[in-house]
Amino acid sequence: MLTYTKIQSMLEECGQSHLLNFFNELSEAEQQQLLNQISSVNFHEANELFGKAMKSLDGDLQEIDSLMEPVPESQFEAEDTCDPIKLENYRNKGLEEISKGNIGVLLMAGGQGTRLGVTYPKGMYSVGLPSGKTLFQIQAERIRRLQTLAERRTGIAGCIPWYIMTSGRTHEETRHFLEKNDYFGLDKDNVVLFEQGLLPCFNYDGKIILDQMNVISMAPDGNGGIYKALHQNGILEDMNRRGVKYVHAHSVDNILVKVADPVFVGYCLEKGADCGAKVVKKASPTEAVGVVCKVAGHYQVVEYSEVSEETAKKTNDKGELLFNAGNICNHFFTVDFLAEVARKHDRFMKVHVAKKKIPYVDEHGVRYSPKSPNGIKIEKFVFDVFQFTDNFVTWEVPRYTEFSALKNPDEVARDCPSTARRDILNLHKVLVERAGGVVDGEIEISPLLSYSGEDLESKVKGKVFDSYMTVLIQSDEEIVKHKSNGVINGHN
Repeated sequence: MLTYTKIQSMLEECGQSHLLNFFNELSEAEQQQLLNQISSVNFHEANELFGKAMKSLDGDLQEIDSLMEPVPESQFEAEDTCDPIKLENYRNKGLEEISKGNIGVLLMAGGQGTRLGVTYPKGMYSVGLPSGKTLFQIQAERIRRLQTLAERRTGIAGCIPWYIMTSGRTHEETRHFLEKNDYFGLDKDNVVLFEQGLLPCFNYDGKIILDQMNVISMAPDGNGGIYKALHQNGILEDMNRRGVKYVHAHSVDNILVKVADPVFVGYCLEKGADCGAKVVKKASPTEAVGVVCKVAGHYQVVEYSEVSEETAKKTNDKGELLFNAGNICNHFFTVDFLAEVARKHDRFMKVHVAKKKIPYVDEHGVRYSPKSPNGIKIEKFVFDVFQFTDNFVTWEVPRYTEFSALKNPDEVARDCPSTARRDILNLHKVLVERAGGVVDGEIEISPLLSYSGEDLESKVKGKVFDSYMTVLIQSDEEIVKHKSNGVINGHN
């Protein structure tokens, strides 16, 4: 803990001495709180990030647009066009790595459901499935099922450690929720929570904003803060101790995510990739998703706002969109690459800037909530490390099987609870009918019964599911809440 004199000197050096303006008006406890918070901030780094942020606001977007190239065919494959034998080889390779304990899952779950209209972590959200399951439960059960499939394939019982990155606002609530629900059947020793970092909020003059007289305004550093957080929280050491060599990283808000997807993992390993990205075909040239591509010879995601309509509409000789690889925040990394990023590249990552309405105290110590943007929040994005490797690959998957984001309230009618619920139930209907069943109502498949359609035929072939809601569950022990005339119990 630094002394007041040292803190004062350091703040003056960094041009942030205003943070102590109200120090003498604070109680002793409030003074200590402020000094503790100031001591936790790297002001030289913060000032450097502010400089990069302001430069990025002034950047020439047209320059990026003109330098874009599609991902080379050598670094791209698609599930839809992949040879079935090759696809099965990828899957088996992934399952074998799981059984050896070499695969971990890195879940980015720091966001609150503010845009959804709730005040709790987004992973605790239920979109209203017949079973009532939350995003956390669905993803935990997919991990359990994969462990079963890997053991069945190899005869070896391996585990998939679940690393969950939270934020200061979601950490305790997430931990309590998982504890209360007994980690949804996972071994609690294999569920590791850690917090992402925070960055100060700035006004446009580069001064850090005081939220209260004794509190600096801070905001999460974005999902790209994961690299620094992995290092600072000892997670990379934990991975090495457990023997985890590769991780599947994804955001919590995709209800269709194939957690630790053995096909994706197997493909990336076969290609010798340091990192990889799952992508989906863009729904339209101007869809608001980032595009995975090359810029000036380096891989990166270019945000839709950085691409001109003319470039977005370009096509190749097959008549397909030239820049068609939509980013869905779904990535493969080797642990060695994660360590290299944390050690060497983190400080060189691009920064992203959002102009925000940030509450502040004025020169008299009065707190205001502005009606228009008065400052910036700085964050990093997880995909901005693609530029640091040449060993990068993309794997294209069908949107209907793997991507349905949950970001907005229902009134937006896009990427919302209703569309997430619709998409997962539509997929389950497809899987049941592919296995020989007939679905006239709605049907939900427990991840404990089937990860991606396997083992359904014996449960559904020749059967008609015509009740309003039906849940296929894995065992009598699983708790299922639904309105239904029929429930089918399946056992491994």
